[in-house]
Amino acid sequence: MDLELSAEAKDKRLNRLVAITVVVLSVAAGLGNIKDGNIVQNMSQAQAKSLDRWNEYQATRTKLHIVETALAGLAAGKGTEVLTQFKAEAAKYRAESPRLAAEAEQFSAQYDALNVHDDQFDAAEASLTTAVSIAAVAALAESWIPLFAAWGFGLFGLFLTAAGFMGWAFHPDFLSSLLG
Repeated sequence: MDLELSAEAKDKRLNRLVAITVVVLSVAAGLGNIKDGNIVQNMSQAQAKSLDRWNEYQATRTKLHIVETALAGLAAGKGTEVLTQFKAEAAKYRAESPRLAAEAEQFSAQYDALNVHDDQFDAAEASLTTAVSIAAVAALAESWIPLFAAWGFGLFGLFLTAAGFMGWAFHPDFLSSLLG
């Protein structure tokens, strides 16, 4: 009789630890998923702004080329009033081009920085859901070994979630290249 009670108590302890593990990892995965969604939205905005600035830059460069070509033609014909106007426009486009290029590069850099955190949350989600699955196997198999494996995956997932929230530069390159 004592043997049955200790086995039953052991099962309850394992099941309690599995339940706690599943709750903690599920909450972390849920919070990480919300943050990841916000990061993806910011990445989309940064990419759209970058593309807009590059398009604006290209249009400005095209306008500059047209004005410079017209200037060259007018210089040959000595149209001073129109020549002065085109010179002013050419100067405006020359000044505007570097600013637009810099803004486009800034938005591209913002996208790249956000992508690091997006990768962190993606890898965290994969690790946390794997840990939850392994914890379920531990409960079904009534074995501690899968629970220890679940904790390993879970700790890695929690670390990646913390890295994403804290803005740490850690990037799971090996997972990104494997899954990307």
